[in-house]
Amino acid sequence: MNGPVDNPIDYESVDYFTDESLVPDPYPYFDHLRSKCPVTEATPFNVLAVTGYAEALSVYKNPAFSSCVSVAGPFSGMPITPGDSDDVSDLIEQYRAAVPMAEHITSQDPPLHTRTRSLLSRLITPKRLKENEDFMWRLADQQLDTFIDRGAAEFLADYAKPFSALVIADLLGVPDEVHQEFKEVFALETVGELGKEAPTTHNPLEWLNEKFHGYIDDRRRSPRDDVLTELAQAKHEDGSTPDIEDVINLSTFLFAAGTETTTKLVSSAVRIMADNAGYEEMLRRDRSKIPAFLEETLRLESPVQSHFRMARTSTTIGDVDVPAGTTVMVLPGACNRDGRKFDAPNEFQPDRSNVREQIAFIRGAHSCPGAPLARSEGRISLERILDRMKHITISEEHHGPIGDRRYTYEPSFIMRGLSELHITFNRT
Repeated sequence: MNGPVDNPIDYESVDYFTDESLVPDPYPYFDHLRSKCPVTEATPFNVLAVTGYAEALSVYKNPAFSSCVSVAGPFSGMPITPGDSDDVSDLIEQYRAAVPMAEHITSQDPPLHTRTRSLLSRLITPKRLKENEDFMWRLADQQLDTFIDRGAAEFLADYAKPFSALVIADLLGVPDEVHQEFKEVFALETVGELGKEAPTTHNPLEWLNEKFHGYIDDRRRSPRDDVLTELAQAKHEDGSTPDIEDVINLSTFLFAAGTETTTKLVSSAVRIMADNAGYEEMLRRDRSKIPAFLEETLRLESPVQSHFRMARTSTTIGDVDVPAGTTVMVLPGACNRDGRKFDAPNEFQPDRSNVREQIAFIRGAHSCPGAPLARSEGRISLERILDRMKHITISEEHHGPIGDRRYTYEPSFIMRGLSELHITFNRT
């Protein structure tokens, strides 16, 4: 893998939220921030950027940080000025409901977050996950069948996106007859698009909310023998029935987050495998190496590039004072390349001993609930790809020759993922 290269960008004045020059390779910028301090002010909005591994863990574990701005970050609209008070908890609660994405689990704090997380375990049961994995094996073959005879594919459109969307659709019981509609609508979204005020003016889950409201409301009035009815009838730990909005919000967030992260994981893994001689045969000879290969993919190309917290009380991150009201931007993609934690952090090492300690799926109370599902999707996808394809290579026509590849990435400050990936291959 190629590491960071010299770049003429003026990192001191760059706006992380709008500057498209960072999209192809943000890692030199992250290295620049970390060289100043693993916790340092960044961007014109003066967010406190966290690029260090240990520092990120301290944020995840510290109850002084609220998740109310998890997606919105400095665009939350909260009239809170850092330093005005040593405790802004009351102000956060006063304005929380108006923050974009406030209704979703990612933006909640305890005790509400604890209650919602508990409900999640009742929506997605071990039995349902096992049934969904059985579906994945069939779906992987069905999706490969759509292009396997061509010997070439644009991997995101032909496999990663539809596979990820349909896995989540099946898990949540979305009726088969609307699967295509779900794929088409959700494929139009870019979460956290640069230069757009997406976090404040547009909720990418609104369409899904409307769909699931209809499904859950219908199943509560007329139960059927299907997964949506199980979702509609799920209970809290105390036996009470959750509001319909709670079930809807969990369902739609799982759909959105699951589709995004898995698409990016699987496409990155295939790019790395196809772009490095020997990896395909290594995995083909020993399939037990696939999970570690996926973990190193998550470390090197973390799908979630940034997420946010707000200090509800004055606190510290390491040796850095953090006034109450400060917006903190944690950068998992930077923290996973912290040389204090990972040796040769910009190199892909499929046998890295501590790779399972990567934090692409975050840690603590807000660790990604769909992480096991994403890992299963990645493992099953690589298994079936290796079963049915060989000599997988990157298309030089689209991406240039070895040593001078040209890849395009989604222009997002929240997520990190390829816009397209053209490959060629032979059938096994």
